[in-house]
Amino acid sequence: MPIIAPTKIDLLINQLDLNEHINSFKSFFSRDDSLFMEGDQELHYRYIKSLDAIEFKAPPKVADFTNIKLHLQKRGVLHFEQIFEIVKVVRYFRYFKNKNLQSIIGEWMDKFVIEPKFFEVEKYFTHDGKFEENLDETLFALGSRIKEQKATINSSLKRLTSSSKITPYLIDSQLHLINDEEALLVRGGFNHVLKGAIVGRSSSGGFYVSPDSILKAKEQIRYITQEREAIFYTYAKEFSSKLSDLLPFINFIDKEFTKFDNYQARVLFAKSKNLSLIKSKKDSKITLEGFIHPALHHAKPIHVDFSKNILMITGVNAGGKTMLLKSILSAAFMAKYIIPMKLNEHKSHIGNFKGIHAIIDDPQNVKNDISTFAGRMQQFSKIFEHRDALIGVDEIELGTDSDEAAALFKVILDELILRGQKIVVTTHHKRLAALMADRDDVELMAAIYDEQNRVPTYEFMHGIIGKSYAFETASRYGISNKIVNEAKAVYGDNSEKLNILIERGSQLERELKQKHKIVDEKLQNITLKELELKEIKESLFKELDREKSALKESYEIAINEAKAAARAGDTQAIHRAMNKAKEKLPQTTNEPKIAQIAEFNIGDNVKYHSKKGVIVAMKDKKEAIVEVDGMRVRVQTSQLKHTQIIKQKPRTDVNLQVQKRAGLKCDLHGMRAEEANEVLDKFISDALINGWDEVIVYHGIGTGKLSYAVKEFLKAHPRVKKFEDAPQHMGGFGAKIVTL
Repeated sequence: MPIIAPTKIDLLINQLDLNEHINSFKSFFSRDDSLFMEGDQELHYRYIKSLDAIEFKAPPKVADFTNIKLHLQKRGVLHFEQIFEIVKVVRYFRYFKNKNLQSIIGEWMDKFVIEPKFFEVEKYFTHDGKFEENLDETLFALGSRIKEQKATINSSLKRLTSSSKITPYLIDSQLHLINDEEALLVRGGFNHVLKGAIVGRSSSGGFYVSPDSILKAKEQIRYITQEREAIFYTYAKEFSSKLSDLLPFINFIDKEFTKFDNYQARVLFAKSKNLSLIKSKKDSKITLEGFIHPALHHAKPIHVDFSKNILMITGVNAGGKTMLLKSILSAAFMAKYIIPMKLNEHKSHIGNFKGIHAIIDDPQNVKNDISTFAGRMQQFSKIFEHRDALIGVDEIELGTDSDEAAALFKVILDELILRGQKIVVTTHHKRLAALMADRDDVELMAAIYDEQNRVPTYEFMHGIIGKSYAFETASRYGISNKIVNEAKAVYGDNSEKLNILIERGSQLERELKQKHKIVDEKLQNITLKELELKEIKESLFKELDREKSALKESYEIAINEAKAAARAGDTQAIHRAMNKAKEKLPQTTNEPKIAQIAEFNIGDNVKYHSKKGVIVAMKDKKEAIVEVDGMRVRVQTSQLKHTQIIKQKPRTDVNLQVQKRAGLKCDLHGMRAEEANEVLDKFISDALINGWDEVIVYHGIGTGKLSYAVKEFLKAHPRVKKFEDAPQHMGGFGAKIVTL
C-alpha cells in the first residue's frame, strides 16, 4: 500500500498539537471530506449559525456517491446497499423539510423537490435498509417457506438429540453451526446409529456431523433462496434503471449533502464539547479572550491582544511561551476553517490570513548534514515567498550567538513586516526584545513567575520584557546553590540590576492586575446574582401560568371526550372514547388513602402471584393453605388477594351495556381482509372489556394477504402493546400472540 505524504495542513496541525482535536471533529462527518469549504465563507458561516439555533438529529453515515454515479451513468445494476445509500440521503433531507423551518435553512430545504419516481424505489426499503418483502407476495411466501424448513430442521435435530440410540454418542446436546451447516458433536463409532456428513473436528477429537435427515430440508432452503435472489436481482435491475433516469437529481442531492455535512459536523461537534463557532474577520487583528488550547487539560484561559504587527513573548523558562504561540496560531487556523474552539466568541476577534506558518521544531538533520541555525535560515528564506501570512517563530535565536542573532533577526523582522506579515516570536534573550521595543507596531508580553513559591504561573502580562529566571530554574531542578551563586557573580552586577528593574516593573504590574481582578470579580458576582433573581422570578410566574393552562385544558378535553362518548352509537366507540377521556383526566388526588387489612376465610377465592386458587385451611389468620391447579401450597396471607371483591371505580355519566363474550381465541381463516379487520376489532374490544391481557389470533399462512392485513391492523391499534408469531405447537407463523 503506497504511503501518502502529509499535506502542508497536516504538518501544521501536527506542529500546533491539534491532531486529537481535528480527528475528533472529523468523526462527526457523515462521510470523509476536507476541512476547507469551497465558496463564500461568510455565507457558509450564516448557514452554520442558523443551523446552530435548531435542534436536529445527526445524519446517518453515508458512503461516497462517486462509484454509484458511475454505475448509473453506464446503466449498470446497483446492489441494494448502494441504492439504500441514496435513500438515506433523501430521507434525511425529507426529515428536515418536514420541520417547516422559517430560517435560511428552511429556504434551502424548499429547493429539494423529490421526484415522484423515487418513491417507487424508496418504499421497498425499511428504515434500516432491509428489503420490504411484505410488498411482494411471492417473496413473502418464499420467506415463510424458508422459516418452515428451518423449523423442520430444528425439530429434526432435537428429535435426534433425544434419541436413546444416539444419546450415548453425543458429546453435548447442543446444535452447532459449522461452515454454515447445522451439526451434532459426537464421538467415534457414531456411524452405526447416525447417518450424515462430517463437516469438522473438535479440539477434543469429536466429530461435527450434519445428519442426512435434514438434507432434504436444507436442499429446499437452497432452492428457495435461489428463487429469492433471482427476484431480488430483478428488483435491483428495475430500481437501477429508474435511478439512472434520476441522475441529475442524485447529483444535486449528493452535492448539497456534502455541503450540509460540513455544516452539521461543525454544529454538533461544538454542542457536544461546549465549544464556540467563530469565523475569521476581514482584517489582521487578533484578540483572544478565554481561549484554551484543545491539547491542554485544566489549562488557564489565555487573554491576548495582538493588534500590532509583531508580538514578542519573553520570560521564564517552561512558563508557557511556546504554548501561547501555538494557541495564537491554532485560533487563527480554526477560525479560518470555522472549526469549533474554546473561547469567548463575543469578546474575541480573529483576522484572516492567506497562510499560517510555524517555525517551531529544531530543523537540525544529520542525514542532510545541516545545522540548527542553517536549517532556521532555510525556513526563513521560504517565509519571504509569502505575503499577508501569520508567522510563528519559537526561540528565534536558536542555534547561534544571541547578540549576533538579535541584530540579524531585527532586520529580518523589519523586512517581513514590509511584506505584510504578522509575526509571533518567543525568545529567552532580551537583546532582540530591547532592539524592537521602541517600535510602535511591536507588542511585548512576558510570562509571569511566582517569586515566593519559585514556580511559573502560566500567565502573561502585556507591555513588559520578562526575566528568564535561569538561575532560579536551575536551583529548582537540583543544581547546587554554590554553582548558581558563582554563575550569578560571573553574570555581573549590572546585568543583575537590569533584571531586578525588569522584575520590579513586572511586580507592580501584577499587583495592579490582581486589584483589577478582585474588583471585576465582585462586580461580576453582583451582576450574576441580580440576573439569577430576575430569572427565578420570571420562571415562577411562567410555571404558574403553565400549570393553570394545563389544568384548564385537561379538564376541557376530558369533558369533551365524555360528551363524545355519550353521543357515540355503538359500544366500541363508547369504550374507546371513555378510555381517551380517562387518559386525559388528571391522575393525582388529594384524598388520603386508608390502609385496609384484608381478612381471609376457608373457601375464599384468592390470587397468589399470578395464580388463582381456593383457601382450604387457615392457621392463626397469618398462614393459609391454598389449592392452586390441583396443588396445595402454604403461603402468608399478606401475599394473597381476594378475587371476588371488585374495587369501586370513579363514577361516570355514561352507562355501558356490553355483552361479554368469553374467549381468548379469534379464528379468521377464510375471511377477506376487510371482514377480518372488522371481526378482529370487535374481538379486541371485547377482550379489553373482559380484562384479558393476552389473546391469540389465527389467520393461517396461505398467500400471505390475510397475514399482512392482520399485522398492519395490530400495528395501528392503540391498545395493542405488542404481538409476535405463536409457538409452533399453537399455530406457528399462521397465528399471532397479541399482548393488550
